[in-house]
Amino acid sequence: MKIGILGYGTVASGLVDIIDNNKDKRDISIEGILVRDVKKHEHRKHADVLTDNIEDIFKKDVDVIVELLGGLHPSYEYLKRAIENKINVVTANKDMLAEFGGELVSLAKENGVCIKFEASVGGGIPVLKPLIESLEGNEIDSISAILNGTTNFILSKMYDENLSYDEALKQAQDLGFAEANPEADVMGYDAGRKLSILSTLSFNKRIYWKDFYLEGINKIEPKDIEYAKQLGCKIKLVGRSKINNGKVNGYVRPVLVGNDDIISKIDNEFNIIVVNGDFLGEVSFVGKGAGKDATGSAVYADVLDIYDNRLNNVDAFIKEKVSVDKVVSSECKALLRFKKPQKDKIIQVIKDKFKEAEVIAQDDELAVVVDAPSECAINDSIKFIEDNNYCEDASKILKLS
Repeated sequence: MKIGILGYGTVASGLVDIIDNNKDKRDISIEGILVRDVKKHEHRKHADVLTDNIEDIFKKDVDVIVELLGGLHPSYEYLKRAIENKINVVTANKDMLAEFGGELVSLAKENGVCIKFEASVGGGIPVLKPLIESLEGNEIDSISAILNGTTNFILSKMYDENLSYDEALKQAQDLGFAEANPEADVMGYDAGRKLSILSTLSFNKRIYWKDFYLEGINKIEPKDIEYAKQLGCKIKLVGRSKINNGKVNGYVRPVLVGNDDIISKIDNEFNIIVVNGDFLGEVSFVGKGAGKDATGSAVYADVLDIYDNRLNNVDAFIKEKVSVDKVVSSECKALLRFKKPQKDKIIQVIKDKFKEAEVIAQDDELAVVVDAPSECAINDSIKFIEDNNYCEDASKILKLS
């Protein structure tokens, strides 16, 4: 089988190594590797097939194009052209799938080829194929996941080493876990895109990532970590989606996770995806969410599917898009913080609004844990307190349940 690879970064390097190490098992020929600057890569493996011209790849009559460029453009245009030329494609690009997955899957079906994307979620964690194949007999009703290693690393350092957010972010950047511009990670966008792919496959309904409630970790303070420890919890950036009677609820946000929950035990750059099925119950997938070898392995598995003629496409991406409820409509617990509070007035409001509430700090600020009938009830209470100028600032962190 002949393949062309678009990009020669970390993941592509891992893929090339795996292909070379398995030459005696699979006859896969790398016909071309697209790079921006050939001279930059001329010391590397397969330097003889490097090119900076996409036309060279399409001239090679390849069977598969593997897109590892990242970003939306020109990745989308290259994959669309490949599919229209009846070439099977493999991608690890969750951004593009989240935006154009429906269009590309539909186009692949029309042209009798397939698009594979196991590495787009969870790096080397084999989760998409089990969702599509192994768990097909189950109705998946919920997903809870840590889907971004950068933010999990930052929160782990804040918890374990009492670092501030800025200190932990700098350490993540120095170690190569975070980009110079970490916005996509720390604001929850990366996790939101991955959650949309997981939810689309699990619920068999097309779900757009921007329809989730998205909140990042950039406002998490040492005080939040201190209160979490006091409550026997950790703070994790969790992607959560549930379906009930055809309606989807979902978010990516920092939440309190009890220390006895498996999600709280996943630290640093590791990821976890927990799905709940009606027959199988709860199933967890854990591993490194990124990296040369882990993600390269997932891409290679997709290439092997095509090699072995397993060419199925996923219809969920071409279903009608469904709306998503952004707030938790069921009973929930939350930590509320009020800075420069009028304590007596706020406590009275909370007593009036909630049956159960516990004050856990009232020195320079007021911190209260409440049991609420819904997130809307919490939001209404905070709005009332703010509208009456009972505090300078208010915040909330829900507890995962």
